[in-house]
Formats: sequence, C-alpha cells, structure tokens
Amino acid sequence: MAVTVDLSLKRSALDQCLRGLGRTLVAYSGGVDSAFLAWVAHRALGDNMFAVIADSPSLARTQLADAAAFANEQGIPLEVVLTTEVDQPEYARNDSMRCFHCKDELFTVMEELRCSRGFDAVAYGVNVDDQGDFRPGQLAAEMHRVAAPLREAGLTKEEIRQLAREAGLRIWDKPASACLSSRIEYGRPVTREALGVVEQGEDALRALGFRQFRVRHHGEIVRIEIAREELARALDPDMAAEFTRIFKGLGFKFVTLDLEGFRSGSMNALLPADKLTRRA
Repeated sequence: MAVTVDLSLKRSALDQCLRGLGRTLVAYSGGVDSAFLAWVAHRALGDNMFAVIADSPSLARTQLADAAAFANEQGIPLEVVLTTEVDQPEYARNDSMRCFHCKDELFTVMEELRCSRGFDAVAYGVNVDDQGDFRPGQLAAEMHRVAAPLREAGLTKEEIRQLAREAGLRIWDKPASACLSSRIEYGRPVTREALGVVEQGEDALRALGFRQFRVRHHGEIVRIEIAREELARALDPDMAAEFTRIFKGLGFKFVTLDLEGFRSGSMNALLPADKLTRRA
C-alpha cells in the first residue's frame, strides 16, 4: 500500500520533531515502534543519536538478540545498559504500577547517560494508540520529560507498521511483545525464577511454530494465549498433549489454553477500575 498524503505529512512531522530535539538517545526495545523510531532518528540525526536498550531478567534473550541484530543491520549505534528494576521491592511486588517503576529505572539510567555523554534529549516510542490503554510507564516518561516523537507526529500503530513496510524494514510485521514480567499475574511477586519459567515456555511455543502468543503465569496454573488464527492448531489433541508435557515439565500443576485467544494486556482485566485510573 502506498503512503498517503496525510501519512507523508506525519512522516515529515516526525523528522522535524527529531531534528528539533538535537542530540538524542532513543529508548529501544527492538519492537516495531522503538525500532522504527531509532531508524528514523538515525537517518535524521546521524551520529547525533544512538539507541539504548535495557538488559534485565525481564527481557527475553531472543528479543535482546533480535534487537541487536536489527540495529546492526541498519547501522544504528546501540548501547546495552544494565537495569536493576527486578531487585527493587516496588517493582518486584508486582502491583498495578509495576510498569511505572520499570520505566522510572530506565529513564533514570538514560538521563545519567544523556548528561555524561552531552546529549540533549531522551525519546521513546509511544504512539497515539497507546494513549487508550493502561500504561503507567507513560507517567514515568512524563515525569522524566522524555520526548514522544511518534505520538507528537500523530502516528498510530498501524501507520508505523505501514511506514516501516514502505521503508523495507523487516520488523514491520513483528508481533507485539511486552516484557516478561507482564506475563505474571498482578500481586504475584516478580522473581528471576518465574521470569525464567515464562521465557522457557514462550521459547518452547516459538519452537513449535506459533507466532503470536503469551504464557500467563498464575502460580500453579499456566494460561496459554494463542492468536485466534492459530488456535485450531493449538486445540489439536496431540498439540494439547505437547503443551501439557512442556509446561508440567516447567513446574506448573495445571495447564490451560485460553479460548479467547491472544490479546495484549489481558492481565489488566484482573485489576479493579480504580487501579486502572491510578496515577503515581
């Protein structure tokens, strides 16, 4: 699909926004939004930008490797920084503000890096559609005055994918992926052990050929979400037996397949309304 005039104007606005920021660090995860932002920033700013990815136990090794590979393919300068949010009680207790504490840690580290390296701004890949979801991490971004060029340019998730496809970027149709901690039910402590179990489970589903999925950790119960277009294969008795073998081997007592299929942020459905509107 060709880029429309309106989308072309948004793309120009994005370039203008980035140039106005000056020397910029881009918070990078390897997902579609942050990867596209890093690519555009590199084209607009050249050596006056670099991408920063936070390495912690909540980042799957496959995601880290793919993010690094994409940056290398595109010549985007990348720095890996270590973050320690998992060791912080406020994060580990896993309440509704977990994402706030994660982003607060990330942006604190990036602000220190910005000052030490003489950069002017920090930017991240939030888009227009993200405003309609419960995302406490955006509160941390506001607190740290992190720029949001994609949102400022008025770009939606679908438009970002379209622009990435037009640019020939392989990540244009990459499935959405949040951190591993988002797979653990609210109120259940985030531990390295639990994160490792979730990661192993998702690696196993990927090895079976599934593309869009989540492994939701509910203590003794695992709730597997598979994209609706892939559910028929997941419901096959032989595949169900394989799921049982894999996840009981990881320590779960009960293995369940969610018949609603994959949906981003499904853990938020467990939160009461007042938690969804709580501000830090």
